[in-house]
Parts: sequence; structure tokens; C-alpha cells
Amino acid sequence: MSEPSTPALHELSAPALVEGYRRRDFSPVDVARAVLGHVERWEQHLHALFLLKPDEVLRQARASEARWMRGAPLGAIDGVPVTIKDNIATAGDPTPLGTAATENTPALADAPPAARTREAGGVLLAKTTMPDYGMLSSGLSSYHNLARNPWDFSKTPGGSSAGAGSAAAAGYGPLHIGTDIGGSLRLPAGWCGIFTLKPSLGRVPIDPPYTGRAAGPMTRSVADAALFMSVLAKPDARDSMSLPPEDIAWHRFDAGVERLKGLRIGLLLDAGCGLPVEPEVRQAVEAAAQIMERAGAVVAPMRPFMTPAMLRGMDHAWRMRSYVDMKALPAQVKARVLPYIQQWADSAEGMSGEEVFKAFHQFHATRVAAVNACRAFDYVISPTSPVPAFQAELASPTNDPVNAPLEHIGFTVPFNMSEQPAASINCGYTSTGLPIGLQIAGQRFDDLGVLQVARALELLRGSQRPWPQPPSDALHHVD
Repeated sequence: MSEPSTPALHELSAPALVEGYRRRDFSPVDVARAVLGHVERWEQHLHALFLLKPDEVLRQARASEARWMRGAPLGAIDGVPVTIKDNIATAGDPTPLGTAATENTPALADAPPAARTREAGGVLLAKTTMPDYGMLSSGLSSYHNLARNPWDFSKTPGGSSAGAGSAAAAGYGPLHIGTDIGGSLRLPAGWCGIFTLKPSLGRVPIDPPYTGRAAGPMTRSVADAALFMSVLAKPDARDSMSLPPEDIAWHRFDAGVERLKGLRIGLLLDAGCGLPVEPEVRQAVEAAAQIMERAGAVVAPMRPFMTPAMLRGMDHAWRMRSYVDMKALPAQVKARVLPYIQQWADSAEGMSGEEVFKAFHQFHATRVAAVNACRAFDYVISPTSPVPAFQAELASPTNDPVNAPLEHIGFTVPFNMSEQPAASINCGYTSTGLPIGLQIAGQRFDDLGVLQVARALELLRGSQRPWPQPPSDALHHVD
């Protein structure tokens, strides 16, 4: 019987990297070189990154190496490679928001997630790609190259945290930051087979803040996400919805499978709106529910609480917001925006004031419905998405910007509006090998509890398929 092979440096978790630095088994420079080499083998196929600057990555790694040699790391992730989504500002870099219509003016300061990452010694590997204005659940962009899914290049990684999902699944280091206003962390996590936590609103401050908008970790494991939350979850006055300081024991994420005993868990298999759940997705979620039940949880079916009117109203409100934003652009600039987004936003042109008011009211209606529906349960589980990853070239599963652009977010969007924490964890695969995501939502502010339940399932779900590897014809080396 052969011994298990030692993981390559780019595959190690963040805690394993930090422990290796502490023991001097390897250095941040060794890891940076390994990750850069791995990225070079993958990136021509995935297009997950932009602003990749190898010399700057190595400069940061050398500074971290010197700190570790002195026994004085800056923080919990000193020397660990990190990617940050396009729309999270990093000082001195442009923030194109995924669209060719944005002026690439260098940002004057780091946004809160980027600032916390640097303060803790994280090595910024690159920014990650996203679709125009973050308003698609795909990697289609008028600015970036088309992002693809490492499990199947013909499929999307999801969006809007498209590059982050792809990078995490492909092993571009252990830590990645994305954002989410209707599912933009969880959908790519589900379709790329990784883990993510959309925190309670304000738990991870972001600038600019917006109703329902959250930043969070995208990783291959719950352990990596928990460690990253200890770095990211700190108040910042720039976010008007930033939560007050709270001493959360993120290191207690691993409470074992016993954490499930006696929990009241709602099983939501019908979103009440949008696309129907595909049979393979339903089967995988039901199997996960059975695993949790065997571990002692009390699982009960939930009736849908969303309605088509809620989803349609939020969709139309976002259309109007984007219509107003793009109306302010010169015609020649607006013409650079992805045509799908233009058509989607322009469809709001004829809305009356009454229609706009009613549409925006659905954000609140959704919030109230979600909170009321979840009150009877400690946690709610559901599909992350009703469908697996779709074709990479499409803007959405329906590819219909006017009639059904958001028909796939019925399970995810309510927890943005209710401000509840919600995670996505892999719970199975389709017959063609595509990952299937399970969403775990908790009561507001119970971010640690969601991580603990996810960790219990991570321990119980059985062996996972090996992570995708770059094609053998792409072997190169970065010195």
C-alpha cells in the first residue's frame, strides 16, 4: 500500500501554510513561486485573474519571509497568498467593475477587506475577474476575458465572483475574497465545488456599502474560511452598516459532528419562484439532509416563502438602478457595456414612479418573509442553485435579459435581504461531474454557527472528487 503523496505547496490550506512558516519547513517565497507556477499552467484556460504582477507578489513574499525569520509575523495570514475581487478597491490599482465603460482611475485607498488582508500580512496575488457591474451570475464581461470553470472549461464558474470561484477551485492559493448581493459568493461556490460564507450584513465591512451587499471568503475548506473571517470581520467606519466589535471565537468552527444533534433544520426544496430544481440537484440536497438527520438533527420540510412577485420586484428595482447609472454615461461610453446588461437595464425606462416604488418594496417584503419562515428553525438548508453550472458564454441560465434574467437566485437572494449568514458547501456531483452546492443559512449574526454546521457536514459527506488539474499541455515554470 503506497503512502499518500505530500500536497504541493499551492494546495496547502492557510493554517498549514502558517504552521509551515512557523516551523520553517518552507517560506512565503517558496509558496509564492509555487502558486505563480501553478497559475501559469492554469490561467490561459480559466481567465480568473487580472493585475497579476509576479515581481510584486515576490516582493511581498520576501517581506513576509523576513518577518517570519524575525519571529514577528504581522497577523494570522502572514505570507498566505490571497486574491481579491475586481470591485474591492486596492490602493494604486484600477477598479473596472468588470466593464469597459469604467474609467481605470487608480484607487486612492484599500477598501476594508483589502486593508484587513494587508494588515494581517496576506500576500496579494492578483485581482479576480467579474461581469459588468457584478450584475450577472457568470464570468461574461466587456472588460475581462471570459472566465471559465476548472471542472469543465465549457461551463461558467458562476458570478459575479467569477474569477474568485474559478481560482479557488483551481488552487490559486487558499484564500479568495468575493462579494454578494443576491448570490454572487454562493452561486460560484456551488458551481465550482468550493466553500463560501456570505456573512451577516456588516460582519465584513465593505466600501461602498449597499443594501444586501456583503463580502466574504471563498475557499476550498471551512477551516480556511474560518481563519480568514478572523481577519476580515473587524469594524470599519467607512461601512455605514458595519457591525460593532464582537469577540467571535472563529477558531471554534470545528465543533464536530455532535454539533448537529438536536438542531432544528428546515429543508427548503422549492424556492417559490424562478427555475425548477433539477432532479440531480434535488437528490444531492436530500442526501445531505439525510446525513444530517442520521447525525441527530431534526430535519423538517419547509414551504416556500418567496413569491414570483418578490423576485420580479427586486429584479426590476435593480434594473432601474442600473438604468439611472447608465443614463448618466455618454452614449459612446454606455455602448461599451455588455449588450445583455444594456438591454436588461434599458427595459426599466418606461417604469412609472408607482411601479418603481412597488418594485423596491419587494426588498423589504422578502426580508420579512425570510425572517418569518426561518424563525421555527436553527438553520435552513436548500440547493444553492436550482441548476448546475451552465454554458460559459451565456449571461444567465435562461440567457433572457428581459423576461427571466434572475430566475436562478430564488434560494440565495432572500438571505441578502434578511441579512442572515448563508454558506455554500459542495454536497455532490452531477452525472457529468459538475459540483452541486448546498446552502446553509442561519439566524442573523450566527455566522460561527453556520460555519460549525458546514464543518459537521464537511466531516460527514464522504470523500470528494480530486480537485481539477491544469491540462498537461500547459506545463511551464515561473522562477
